[in-house]
Amino acid sequence: MNLVAEFPHKAPKGYYYEQTEFKRNVVAIWIHYKRRFDYNLGDPVRCIWGFYDSKKKQYFAPVNSRTIGKAVDINDTTPYSAMIPKQTPLESAFV
Repeated sequence: MNLVAEFPHKAPKGYYYEQTEFKRNVVAIWIHYKRRFDYNLGDPVRCIWGFYDSKKKQYFAPVNSRTIGKAVDINDTTPYSAMIPKQTPLESAFV
């Protein structure tokens, strides 16, 4: 399955993306780490990147892998996650 056509991020080195059907108009976008670990019997490691609603053409941050969170601006996201880190004004001054 190809990624959403509008998805702007390129997978970081050692990672790749996968999308799976979540609901009728929503796909879940997963980021996979190519390295394997013993704790999961050598299966690939994956984390939810976020969700995309094809009808609304809107990205959403995940609450967890089964729950869609708030809508996000794709320009505020990173290649690793659609979740936007919360920063205090002091933290923002140093970034």
